[in-house]
This record gives sequence, C-alpha cells and structure tokens, in this order.
Amino acid sequence: PGLLLLTSFLLHMEESRASPTRLVCDNRLIQKYIGEAKDMEKKVGQCQALPTLSRPAVLPLVGFRLQEWKSKSNETMRQEIVCDLALLVHAVVGAQGEVTQECGAKQLSQLYRHANFFLQTFSWETGPQEPGCSPRSMEQTYVTSIFLTYQKLLQGKLHFFFRNLAKDLCK
Repeated sequence: PGLLLLTSFLLHMEESRASPTRLVCDNRLIQKYIGEAKDMEKKVGQCQALPTLSRPAVLPLVGFRLQEWKSKSNETMRQEIVCDLALLVHAVVGAQGEVTQECGAKQLSQLYRHANFFLQTFSWETGPQEPGCSPRSMEQTYVTSIFLTYQKLLQGKLHFFFRNLAKDLCK
C-alpha cells in the first residue's frame, strides 16, 4: 500500500515546479517553500490598513504531536493535509473578496497559488471533499492568521509527510 501511495503521488505531481523525486528527496525544496511562506507572512504584515474580515475565516488547526503524527499511515497523513489545505484555500478565497488594497491582494493571490498547488498535488483520488473530511478548525478575523496557518502547515505536517515518503523513495 505504501508503494502504491508513493507511485500515485509521483504520477500526479505538477512537473513545472519540481520533479517529484526532488520534491520529496531534496529537503532544501521544502525549506524553500517554508521560506516563501514566511516571506509572504512578513510582507502581508507590512501591508497598510488590512481590513478585519467581516466574515471570520475558518482555518484548520494544524498543530500536532510529532509521535502521534509519525504513527499515522502515509494515506492518513495525506488525507489530513488535503482537508487542511482545502479549508485554507477556502479561507483565502473568502479573504480575497474583502481585501481590495494591492499589497494584501497580491499576497493573498500568491498564497492561493501556493496552497492550491499543494492541494492539487495531494488530491489525486476523490479530491478535497474527501469522505470524513472535517478538520479541527478555528475562526479568525485577521488576514495575517491565514498566512501563519499556511506556514505552520508546511513546517509541520507537510514537512514530516515528505520525510516519511522519502524513507521509501530516497534510499
């Protein structure tokens, strides 16, 4: 089952960003994505007059216990990441409707592209509306919270998911 999951993952990767093997095996690549997430969060924090969202963004709770996460199957990890990303992308779309100033809108657009890339990468079977997809969530009215959640997701679950896949792929 692990090899089938890995093969499916590799067959559905978007070629334009990086080769699938490199994405999983080259730790510098996930570090690059984490760095980009930190940069987006920093830039949006410097935007002037970001509005407080009139409708709170529903964001996934992406914190986890490492030992508990490591005990999950790769497929379970993937499903959790898909649920978290789907909720995050939905929050970005909602915020885009309210943030009209150029600085914030530009960062939200970039975040949408990045998060949607990962969502499409992992949604090869039934898509983001997976059965039982009800991630733990919180409501936030600050646009910066969306960026922080994305950054934490990359640094945590996604980083360790790639590490797990690398054990089988990068020997």
